[in-house]
Amino acid sequence: MQFLRSSDEGFEKAFARVVRNRREADTQVARDVASIINEVRERGDEALIDYTARFDAHGLGADSDWQITAEDCRAAYDALDADLRDALDLAAARIRAYHEGQMPADRDYTDDIGMRLGARWSAVEAAGLYVPGGRAAYPSSLLMNAVPAKVAGVERLVVTTPTPRGEINPLVLAAAHIAGVDEIWRVGGAQAVAALAYGTKRIDKVDVIAGPGNAWVAEAKRQLYGVVGIDMVAGPSEILVIADENNNPDWIAADLLSQAEHDPTSQSILITDSESLARQVEDAVDLALMKLPTAKTAKASWEAHGLIVVVDSLDEAPALSDRLAAEHVELMIDDPQALFGRLRHAGSVFLGRHTPEAVGDYIAGPNHVRPTGRRARFASGLSVLDFMKRTSFIDASEAALAAIGPAAVKLAEAEGLPAHALSISTRLK
Repeated sequence: MQFLRSSDEGFEKAFARVVRNRREADTQVARDVASIINEVRERGDEALIDYTARFDAHGLGADSDWQITAEDCRAAYDALDADLRDALDLAAARIRAYHEGQMPADRDYTDDIGMRLGARWSAVEAAGLYVPGGRAAYPSSLLMNAVPAKVAGVERLVVTTPTPRGEINPLVLAAAHIAGVDEIWRVGGAQAVAALAYGTKRIDKVDVIAGPGNAWVAEAKRQLYGVVGIDMVAGPSEILVIADENNNPDWIAADLLSQAEHDPTSQSILITDSESLARQVEDAVDLALMKLPTAKTAKASWEAHGLIVVVDSLDEAPALSDRLAAEHVELMIDDPQALFGRLRHAGSVFLGRHTPEAVGDYIAGPNHVRPTGRRARFASGLSVLDFMKRTSFIDASEAALAAIGPAAVKLAEAEGLPAHALSISTRLK
């Protein structure tokens, strides 16, 4: 774990190194993924059978080996402890309500020359959702991806998920039931992404692929963008906590570790104007790691990528935060709204001491799929718009074309495109 002071001589160089550190897939992963994609494209289901046996120790033979039925999902939901079932239902309801508010409005108007203009929004026909298995079997991620797709109006919602040794988390099945998933396939990894993009004899292709995954899944989405739409290329989780001295160090330590426990490549950062708090948080992290069941992963992340920055004033924090453009930013200060107003780049912001990032992962409502790796400079979290497209339209009357057509002809001739000019001028009388 690094400990930096903004007043130290070498701070700028050290902080710039943190900003540049991508913590993402290397060239070998890219080569492996390209090979997997090509195999699935060429060999289809046979490639899926081979990769699933190799990576998941699961045989894809009969239909029951390939798919999980709606009846299985309903049974998993019914079998849940009542409190847990209620928690999933509440999360889904809040996620649905928030995303219903994101639905865009169509536009249709006639301008002052009598030309009708506008745009119409529509959902993609089919969307594929990748749901991790193994270390990261998260029903919350399924809800965060599936619910916005259904709200957008996607007709066919397809989930692919690895089932190591044939096993699957029943919570994931219950979440699929709540969200109304149409198909679930027992396939994971880059090969699942390729199958969704190109289609196979068994699995029909989709228009958009969303959902988190490991480095191979993220790289497959990156390579297949253009063949299919994607939500984003997501890397390791990140959290930045900006805190003043009036904080409980145990709370901050827990918040930092909430992301560190995801993966050894996750990153947790604290910026504070109190060296006393910084040292207390450092100690609190060490103590928490002694009790945390996920300590092995969290400790590896904290030791390799953790960072505490002590600044002379929190006025320095917005500029540092914007350079990091972190996935999650917590503002644990007396006046979080004022500092929030000065931030430009963040995947999501959590205002105040009683708003831990983890509440956003599950139940608050906004989507927890957010840009990582400094992509919050130009990207946003998952929304209904990731499952929709906008079609513009133009309806020109004879008078409207006469009003602007000559200018269009001039521009076409200036660009050396005479057929463009002719297609307009031949209509002008």
